[in-house]
Amino acid sequence: MYRSDSQGNARTKKKKEKKSPRVEKHEKEQLDPYADKPLSLSVTANMEMVKQELGESADIIFRLLTIADHNHTEGLIVYVQGMVDDERLNEFIIQPLHRERFPLDAALDSQELLAVLKADVLSTGIVTDISDWKLLFQKLFMGYAILFLEGSDQAIAANVIGGARRGIEEPKTEMAIRGPREGFTESIRTNTSMIRRKIRSPKLWMEQWTIGEISQTPVCIMYVKGLADEKILMDLRERLESIRIDGILESGYIEELIADQKWSPFPTILSNERPDAVAGNLLEGRIAILVDGTPFVLVVPAILNMFFQASEDYYQRFDITTFLRMLRFVSFLIALLMPSVYVAIVGYHQEMIPTQLLLKLAAQREGVPFPAYLEAFIMEFVFEILREAVVRMPSAAGNTISIVGGLVIGQSVVEAGIVSPAVVIVVSFTAIASFVSPTYSLGIAARLLRFFLLLAASTLGFYGIGLVVLLLILHLSNIRSFGMPYIKPFAPFFLKDMKDTLVRAPLWLMRERPQKLGNQNKVRQDMELEPRKEPEQ
Repeated sequence: MYRSDSQGNARTKKKKEKKSPRVEKHEKEQLDPYADKPLSLSVTANMEMVKQELGESADIIFRLLTIADHNHTEGLIVYVQGMVDDERLNEFIIQPLHRERFPLDAALDSQELLAVLKADVLSTGIVTDISDWKLLFQKLFMGYAILFLEGSDQAIAANVIGGARRGIEEPKTEMAIRGPREGFTESIRTNTSMIRRKIRSPKLWMEQWTIGEISQTPVCIMYVKGLADEKILMDLRERLESIRIDGILESGYIEELIADQKWSPFPTILSNERPDAVAGNLLEGRIAILVDGTPFVLVVPAILNMFFQASEDYYQRFDITTFLRMLRFVSFLIALLMPSVYVAIVGYHQEMIPTQLLLKLAAQREGVPFPAYLEAFIMEFVFEILREAVVRMPSAAGNTISIVGGLVIGQSVVEAGIVSPAVVIVVSFTAIASFVSPTYSLGIAARLLRFFLLLAASTLGFYGIGLVVLLLILHLSNIRSFGMPYIKPFAPFFLKDMKDTLVRAPLWLMRERPQKLGNQNKVRQDMELEPRKEPEQ
């Protein structure tokens, strides 16, 4: 079996202890009490079972009715209020069952009648046979209506999913000046359809699991057959199938449970809210992971270079995109290193500062009771508190807090002589640079590492910064994302992949997919293009 990391991060299966059949049966019943539990022949008994298991919940609706067949069979419809479309339920299920239009001349038993209802009467799109309680509850809480018949130990689940949902809107976390204005929603079916609208190909395949012993959350993967690496697909399937957890409420659960690196601040799985960006990654041979209930889709494998890219990069001219990518990379370095560089220069390497600037800094620091590194720590910590407060507060209050924090607090601490004006400038510029990153998760990594670099600069100056940077480079070289080197194509070096890194070459030059992706079909643009004919005068 393929393993994604040969440096000690490989996933190994522990040998399971042998248990007696009685213990295994007891554990299975505790984990899944409905597994292989059949339905009753009585409609009343099935209704009482649903009431008992769901605790007489007020949103579980029971509708008793008489089927318009030869025997006037008693039936029962069960559904969850708010999760079904009432109009579709009445039009496609209830009304057809009441009409005298069955193609029957003789009496049929309940089992035969159920087959006729499924084939000729119910006009909704998807109708599924139900034979046990586990599948029944899964379909019930997905928004299906369940139909029981008296005398039958099977039921029918009809797709009438509906209810109030958030519509398709522009993504809030990934704004773009040019490009589509649609973002993913909390509905997994809406999200898969949005990707299929971008890639209208029969090679776009989808596989689905239900993960979460209690939440029963639908999770699916999408990939382009022939482009995605089969070894990565096998590894991803194994990781998803090995998840044993009570509930999955957001894609962040899946991201943390299947990630290669458990203790790294750098994200190894890309989360995205834009269908066009996910479609672009699928066309390169990557795999998308969609979780019901969240608008964030995961993309694997992910490398460091992807976190500096935005979907808009491919809609602008290549020269403009190259400038913007370099600007993001420089901004990331500023957000990571600027406070520690300031502390190192002021505290240990004053000879690197021009004399006039050094005199001004010394005059500003006159009367400040704290050393430079403690000033930087205080201001960085205050800014992190302010940023978290702005994020968690309502929008109106958040704007007020940002104004108070940015103007009042900054000016007050300088006038009070607690910190020098230079520190406020450094921290403010660092904060602005940290917002340039198009990916929120990479910005969090820079915020966390900034404090370690400050500590190193306060003890050893530039030597401490150099040591931490060297350790970071070694750490990045050791990271894998589903077997993919994290800082590829820089290490290992792939010359052909350099066309889409810090620079973005013209689209007509990017004729091949990235190395180690799309192994079965490396060419994405015809190598032998016909020369364009000049129009006749």
